[in-house]
Amino acid sequence: MRKIVLMTLVAGLVAACGGGSGGPAAISTTDECSNTGQKDFVLQALYDWYLWNDLLPGNINVADYTTPEDLVARVTADFGPVDANGDPLDRFSFINSAQADQQFFGEGRYEGFGFSRREVATDDVRLVRVFVDSPAGAGGLGRGQRILSLNGRTIADLEANEGIDAFFDNTDTVDFEMRRLDGTEFTSRITRDIVTINPLPQWRVIDAGGGRMVGYVELATFISTADPVFATVFADFQAANVSDVIIDLRYNGGGLVSTAELLGDYLGGFIAENLTFSRTEFNADRAGQNNSEEFFERQTQSVNLSSLVVIASRSTASASELVTNSMIPFANVQIVGDRTFGKPVGQIGLEFCEKILRPTAFKTVNADGDGDYFDGLPLGAGCSAADDLSLPVGDDNDPNIVKALGYLDTGACPVSSVPGSQEKASLNVEPERPDRRGPPHREILDAY
Repeated sequence: MRKIVLMTLVAGLVAACGGGSGGPAAISTTDECSNTGQKDFVLQALYDWYLWNDLLPGNINVADYTTPEDLVARVTADFGPVDANGDPLDRFSFINSAQADQQFFGEGRYEGFGFSRREVATDDVRLVRVFVDSPAGAGGLGRGQRILSLNGRTIADLEANEGIDAFFDNTDTVDFEMRRLDGTEFTSRITRDIVTINPLPQWRVIDAGGGRMVGYVELATFISTADPVFATVFADFQAANVSDVIIDLRYNGGGLVSTAELLGDYLGGFIAENLTFSRTEFNADRAGQNNSEEFFERQTQSVNLSSLVVIASRSTASASELVTNSMIPFANVQIVGDRTFGKPVGQIGLEFCEKILRPTAFKTVNADGDGDYFDGLPLGAGCSAADDLSLPVGDDNDPNIVKALGYLDTGACPVSSVPGSQEKASLNVEPERPDRRGPPHREILDAY
């Protein structure tokens, strides 16, 4: 039985499986969940909902594709929009299992080892974060550690053959040979398991001097388990008379629009109540639905915001960018660290045969109509900062914290951060890579 499930932003819309402009009518099959039946459904859904469906030729033949997943990947790459270099602009449409989708976005759970990594130089792969109570955490892995080998194979060997992503996708138990920050080395055997993400790892009130209190919060991902915690975070900020907020989104690749909208209410509900948070635009065939508009709603714990500093990196994407962009018309907003990833578009969820198709189906703009930031939201002048993996995220000496507080103190980013730190986001060249199974990070940056 096929079922169309639309996530919060497009709730209430009705999607039909037939007659999308530019494409053929849906093909009837005996078994809708056969491989051919699934490909028929996916192709028709792209003709109906894909944001750039006007680029899709009407003669696409499902027989040319091996699976529905193959069809989505190749059709969006071959016929979707391209950037100035001719590379595919849509890196986000994908298919996931319905169970895994619900577990991740509804419960913050996924199957994996419990860490993210980044290549900071050739053959130099470091751990960016390790989730608490995960297999990786229990095995002694930690932020900043370097991976020397995996099951006895060097990084160079893996990259020259199947690649690290494919290795983790296809391996359940791994012998990690690691080097700690102090130079000592160890080996740990770790087996993948269910990892539960804490979406709000930390928050605190920082005494910035002169009676000024600054709220700091790290948000790991936009999932529904964050929603009830926001009230606690912002109640603490309210109690301390916080008007300046630093939100740390450096590793936040996105998530649920409903959670992004709720965060917007806590940040902007006091200063922009009933004003436009965002507007949603679909393809030309669904132009009648382009009046979908979300407004700031004041919450009991909404802060009287003056300035918002967003700590970002090239891994900051989608719902993270949505919140940042939506706040720009109403508050003094500054980005420190690195420019963001660049994903001003989102996906809907279409359920079929125990799977979820998430095609890129809409773009969002803020109250000023701005939303074409495919190159990322830019840094402020002088606000670049290294993501120092030798320090905990949010540490007092974290170059990003120093920059953020310096900006809030003077209205300009300081020329230098902590002594000896690099004045560049040298470790932000590549996005972090989660170890979980499923679509690569750049394709699952956000699934609305």
